[in-house]
Amino acid sequence: MTFDRSPAARPFAPPPDAPPADRRGLVRDLAVVVAAALLVLAAALVGGSIQRRDGTLHVGRPPLLAQWAPHVGPGTPAALVVAAAVVAYGPALAARLSWRPLLLTVWGASLAWTWSLALVDGWFRGVAEQLTTPHEYLRVIDRFQDIPGTLRGFSGHILLGAPDNWPAHVAGHPPGATLTFVLLDRIGLGGGGWAGAFCITVGTTAAVAVLVAVRALTEESLARRAAPFLVLAPAAVWVGTSADGYFTAVAAWAVALLALAVTGHRPAWSGPGSGLLFGLTVYLSYGLTLFAVIGAAVLLLGEWRRRPRLLPRLLPPLVAGFLVVPVTFAVLGFDWWEAYRLLVTRYYQGVGGVRPYGYWIWANLACAVLIAGPATVAGLRRCVGGLPARRWPAPLTGGPVPRLALLVLSALLALLIADLSGMSKAETERIWLPFVFWLLPAGALLPAPRAWLAGQAVLALLLNHLLRTGW
Repeated sequence: MTFDRSPAARPFAPPPDAPPADRRGLVRDLAVVVAAALLVLAAALVGGSIQRRDGTLHVGRPPLLAQWAPHVGPGTPAALVVAAAVVAYGPALAARLSWRPLLLTVWGASLAWTWSLALVDGWFRGVAEQLTTPHEYLRVIDRFQDIPGTLRGFSGHILLGAPDNWPAHVAGHPPGATLTFVLLDRIGLGGGGWAGAFCITVGTTAAVAVLVAVRALTEESLARRAAPFLVLAPAAVWVGTSADGYFTAVAAWAVALLALAVTGHRPAWSGPGSGLLFGLTVYLSYGLTLFAVIGAAVLLLGEWRRRPRLLPRLLPPLVAGFLVVPVTFAVLGFDWWEAYRLLVTRYYQGVGGVRPYGYWIWANLACAVLIAGPATVAGLRRCVGGLPARRWPAPLTGGPVPRLALLVLSALLALLIADLSGMSKAETERIWLPFVFWLLPAGALLPAPRAWLAGQAVLALLLNHLLRTGW
């Protein structure tokens, strides 16, 4: 795989094997977007009826955990300016900038977009208080004075009937999530403001990680076309501020480093680095074990045919890196499997046992539509169309579009498995952030990117200004 780094050779045009930008394709794109909008409307109407009838959904504005509250705030002018700038100049800059400056620009624009959206609700409501509510991690910082001792007894506080049971988010995740904020506190960055700033700063690097992976596994032109869509995602409403934004970045960099490793790119530590981050990922959120599906797709897209010696060189350091975090937690006394078993019980002790599966099995997908945006929905249609009709290995040996399609659709598969599990009933606008970020590159296949980017921006601005979201 080669990458053309000459700025003069980067016209912003569809890749050679992209679906043609004809009227029929546009009509199909719009039809899929309309169908997705109808799904959201149905989820809102049916959900509102269920919530008024018996209150079993436990969300304020189905299908989102939010309240209807039209408002503006300090971040509104900045959000409008960032949105307009990305729509107007994003595609051209993505085509012309050198690769490393492009990555820095994407991160900077993601920071600006996410911060401005968070500050629509003001500093305290939008950032500083988000991770200090009764269900959040910062409420238990003082209980980790003896970290090994707390980890040994962690599982004993998961169930609702247990003494001093953990708040919902602490009980619902492995202790790696809470320990992150404990360590921030220990180095002098305690409190909700620092925690929120950390989640936004780290979370926005996920866009960079996805670009690195797309470039390594497909081609640079597709990564460049995807860049503005990774910046201007409605998902940014929930990246700023929730811990799931931080989880998104860790998982994204695990995949990105794996993509570099399986395609033979430097640095040499990408293999063990990927393993280390995958190990950390499963100790941040139980549900992110489903990133094994995306990881498997990346392995399939590796350069094994051209470089048969890559696999035996890669696997030992990858596995060794992965084992670091699980072995460390096991030595410190935390049993991941026992904790997960207890979490399933805790989940059904609370609202998870009340929320109706029959509604959320499809309403969760409406949440995914809202955080991914109309461009991603249309791009997914083109991903399905971009898969060759030949036998299934064709994407592995075909052009960049089938390879991108396989990567994106693996994330969709992981998301659907999470949906079917019944352990993701509601609040998926934040829980599914790590998966949705891998759907966003589908926007690279769309013609007329500025129009689609405008749609992404309008949706995000409406969500953030009409609703008071839970995160």
